[in-house]
Amino acid sequence: MAGIFSKIIKGEITSYKVYEDEKCYAFLDINPNAAGHTLCVTKKEVDKVFDLSEDDYNHLMQFSRKVALAIRKAIPCKRVGMSVIGLEVPHVHVHLIPLNSMEDATFQNKQSLTPEEFQATVVKIQDCL
Repeated sequence: MAGIFSKIIKGEITSYKVYEDEKCYAFLDINPNAAGHTLCVTKKEVDKVFDLSEDDYNHLMQFSRKVALAIRKAIPCKRVGMSVIGLEVPHVHVHLIPLNSMEDATFQNKQSLTPEEFQATVVKIQDCL
């Protein structure tokens, strides 16, 4: 049975897609630490990041870098943080989080955004890709 990220990639579950290529898909986290919090996931459903092939791992990191650079241009922040934890969803994913303080990286303080704010954020990031 396909997991939630695979369903998002296939369009079975709606997402705020930021970018995709042949191997990866980036979309806004619907429960973000900060506006612009983006998940970069592999299209191949693999549970743990270090179980990816070396090629797929390197591709995910290059893909994530490209998206992070766009986030940095689009969203006012001190830096874009990256986190790979993988405990909540058993599908490799990288969190890219616009940071202004360490609290933005703790996953404790979540932001509420309207659908219009999510869509405006997508457009800002896409315009910087």
